Amino acid sequence: MFNNNFVTAFVAAAGMGKRMNMGINKQFLSIDDKPILAHTIKKIEKSKYIDFLILIVKKSDMRYVYDIIEKYKININYKIVYGGKERQDSIYNGLLKMPEETDIVLTHDGARPFVSVDKIDEAIERVMDTGAAVLANPVKDTIKVSTDGKLVDYTPNRDRLWQVQTPQVFKKEILMRAYDQAYSEGYYGTDDCSLVEKTGIKVKLIYNSYDNIKITTREDLSIANILVKKVNT
Repeated sequence: MFNNNFVTAFVAAAGMGKRMNMGINKQFLSIDDKPILAHTIKKIEKSKYIDFLILIVKKSDMRYVYDIIEKYKININYKIVYGGKERQDSIYNGLLKMPEETDIVLTHDGARPFVSVDKIDEAIERVMDTGAAVLANPVKDTIKVSTDGKLVDYTPNRDRLWQVQTPQVFKKEILMRAYDQAYSEGYYGTDDCSLVEKTGIKVKLIYNSYDNIKITTREDLSIANILVKKVNT
């Protein structure tokens, strides 16, 4: 609970993991002998503000989910929801099943196990600034824009570019309005913030560590096995 606001966290773990190409959903691969998803859930559990967890998974992955629940225990009230075709559909499935008393919604990628608990709590605190907040960091590389994927069209000013992460936090009514508008107008966003931006709401950027990686490729998994030693020392 944050300032008498009931906080529901959504952990999206229904992806296919095609880029990992290891025959198993990436969230169930292990780092430091512990499934990635278990690392992530434990970070959510430690937040002093989060009241309820909605775990969004594929129906075909339930045996892995039950293994995590049994072995690592979920010490927070939770509900399991099946994912949809796209991430946006998966989050929406969760929104339709969240506790009625929810005031603040937090969405987080199951494959981001290195987010700090302090930053989770800071994102929840800062949502009151505009109604939407996201962890992010400045882009380090020069970015090129190419329409055809063959030739560079132009180079945007790197000083204005930020790489957003999760968690992303919203007042419930703002996120619900954004999703309703997206489905009404027939578009999909690349993240929850992009949907909220289309409603005219400004999203608060919260500077965060570059360690908060999303584990997507085998190279990421190698990096994760190094990072887990760093965060555990």
